[in-house]
Amino acid sequence: MVKSMTGYGRSQQAVDAMNITVEIKSVNHKYFEFNARVPRTFGFLEEKLKSFAQSLISRGKIECYVSIEMPEDENVEVSVNYALAQGYINALKSLCEKYSLREDVSVTSVSRYPDVLTVHKLPEDEDKIWNAVKTVAAEAIASFISMREREGEKLKEDILSRADTIIECVSFIEQRSPQTVSEYNEKLKARIRELIGDVSVDEQRLLQEAAIYADKIAVAEETVRLRSHISQLREMFDSTDAIGRKMDFLVQEINREANTIGSKAQDVEITRRVLTIKGEVEKIREQVQNIE
Repeated sequence: MVKSMTGYGRSQQAVDAMNITVEIKSVNHKYFEFNARVPRTFGFLEEKLKSFAQSLISRGKIECYVSIEMPEDENVEVSVNYALAQGYINALKSLCEKYSLREDVSVTSVSRYPDVLTVHKLPEDEDKIWNAVKTVAAEAIASFISMREREGEKLKEDILSRADTIIECVSFIEQRSPQTVSEYNEKLKARIRELIGDVSVDEQRLLQEAAIYADKIAVAEETVRLRSHISQLREMFDSTDAIGRKMDFLVQEINREANTIGSKAQDVEITRRVLTIKGEVEKIREQVQNIE
């Protein structure tokens, strides 16, 4: 299914006691470009998100935003420096004995001394966090792709409609082109009579002139190629692969054939149809820039 390169998707879920939000959006780009914004302590997620997104998205400038709220008591450990605590206790007892003080050493009082208790965060379980984020990212990307597909269908309808217009113009040119040869032959005869009167005209010579003219303005090869290109354009929409770059190249070929017909045209009506074709090709080219 054809996809647009612009899209947006968002998902928010609670996974393994983590509250995770993933947003993804994109704009047109010739290649795949990915930028992730994740919390500072979860930088290891950036490359994983890029690889995961690239397995599902072929082209576009992708922006991904990740928010992770961890449980407050998760991954926290309090350690005791027993050697330091023993040192404080010994020192306090020594003070009591030396100055005949009442001994009131308690756990609470010792724990308040510097570095007796140390609070630190345990290393994160990266695999656990990534699996949780991946679950949310998968849903966000699915929504993102769904939007791209809806936009892609609109692009497809517009391009096919313009392709139909081009084929109508090609049909007219194919019908009109032989007529212009007959008209040229009649105009040539009329011009000769105007110049030399009723003197007999060499019909063989007139036929040669008409043949030369016909060869000069012949566009049969170009119209056949145009029909082939339009047929290929339609077939591309049935592909399951990314078609944007291939389609862009094909549109250039269509435009080249239209230019050739225009350079050969010696007829006002054919020229008008060529201008219509070129206008439709330009609009198709603009739409193709949005296709993945």
